[in-house]
Amino acid sequence: MGQYTTILWDLDQTLLDFDRSQAYALRYAFDKLSLSMADGTVALYAAINDKYWKRLERGEITKAQVLTGRFEELLKELSITTCQVQEIADIYQKALGSVAFYLEGAEELVTELKEKGYRQYIVTNGVNQTQANKMKVSGLDQLVDGVFVSELMGYPKPRKEYFDNCLAQMAGVTREQCILVGDSLTSDMQGANNAGITACWYNPKGLTNELGVRIDYEIEHLWELWNVIG
Repeated sequence: MGQYTTILWDLDQTLLDFDRSQAYALRYAFDKLSLSMADGTVALYAAINDKYWKRLERGEITKAQVLTGRFEELLKELSITTCQVQEIADIYQKALGSVAFYLEGAEELVTELKEKGYRQYIVTNGVNQTQANKMKVSGLDQLVDGVFVSELMGYPKPRKEYFDNCLAQMAGVTREQCILVGDSLTSDMQGANNAGITACWYNPKGLTNELGVRIDYEIEHLWELWNVIG
């Protein structure tokens, strides 16, 4: 084992296929409420959802405002007046936590890292109950050493305070021993920068870092992490 003994994993769209779960949950909610769904509805919701989470990262709104605001905007965009915002938000959130789909190679990698003695933690801005359900459904709760959900830590990623609180609960682990692996520049990589932790950008789509965020390592496939931690 080299310099890095501890992997901090982002959960959604790094280990688990959030896009797939999101599409499932939205379709489930629309079906449950007998709402018709056009071809572009999932893409529209995904764009709105991403916008609201980025606003949370910047400290502009609260998580509660994310959970209802995104559906308020979606229903307005689709001119839907036959259901309540809180109703569809609750159905969607419950459905989102009822399924979990691994990204290619993720389960195998986490399992192998555990067998090799690496410590692994989940660092996520998701909703606590939803993330807990996904951890159980996927079996990740049996593979990692802990889960740090922002709403329980008092701050969201990418705030330095969030990572300070995480590290305070990781006995015997220093910042220098940690490497954060995630797909988001604004949440994960900026968070690693703020916290003084090595930043490993999981970038399967070959995106360009246009934000000037420090990237220590960049991987296209999850198994490439072995090349980093050696």
